[in-house]
Amino acid sequence: MPDSSSNPLDLPTRRLVTLAAAIAQGEEPEVRDNVAEAIAAGMPAAWGDELLLQSMLMVGWPRTLVAAALWRKAIGQPATAAEDDLHYADHPDWTARGEATCRVVYGDNYLKLRQNVRALHPALDAWMLIEGYGRTLSRPGLDLKRREFCVIAQTAVLDTPRQLHSHLRGALHAGATLEEVDAVLVEVNPFVAYDHWKGVKELWEQVRDGWEPLA
Repeated sequence: MPDSSSNPLDLPTRRLVTLAAAIAQGEEPEVRDNVAEAIAAGMPAAWGDELLLQSMLMVGWPRTLVAAALWRKAIGQPATAAEDDLHYADHPDWTARGEATCRVVYGDNYLKLRQNVRALHPALDAWMLIEGYGRTLSRPGLDLKRREFCVIAQTAVLDTPRQLHSHLRGALHAGATLEEVDAVLVEVNPFVAYDHWKGVKELWEQVRDGWEPLA
């Protein structure tokens, strides 16, 4: 993994990743410190807002609300929302957006994913596609590659290896380089429990060694 002098990630992206990891870890002082570091690094406010919204998918309401309160207080700016954000009815574009984004993330495994999740419960498949990938992960304000970096950070901290495996590949599908994912994991390392870090590294080595970009 690269040292800091050769880090391929710009500083705002690195602070975005560490903030994502801190939110997943859920320790309020750590989140507060990482909010301050993100602001000091010049991370765009829109990135922070989008990270908070997508964190709902990974860490749930309690940790997201705590982080959102710390973020909003620190930036000193009111949140704004598009009309679509304020209505829960399925927006006509969400399904199409969700299908497109999910296909990018999962590549050749997209149809298998849909079948597997549908077998667990049809509602989970619909919610994943419409709410997860369509309504949330396809929003403007943060590009898909950086969104996947944040998901990598949070799934690593939460010790969910199946989801981590999918989103390590998802980041590569979204245009990340191997070196960029290496650098993301360097940033995440301090937030991952010691006994879980070996598994994260081994999982990434498997993905990296078997990676073949789509033609």
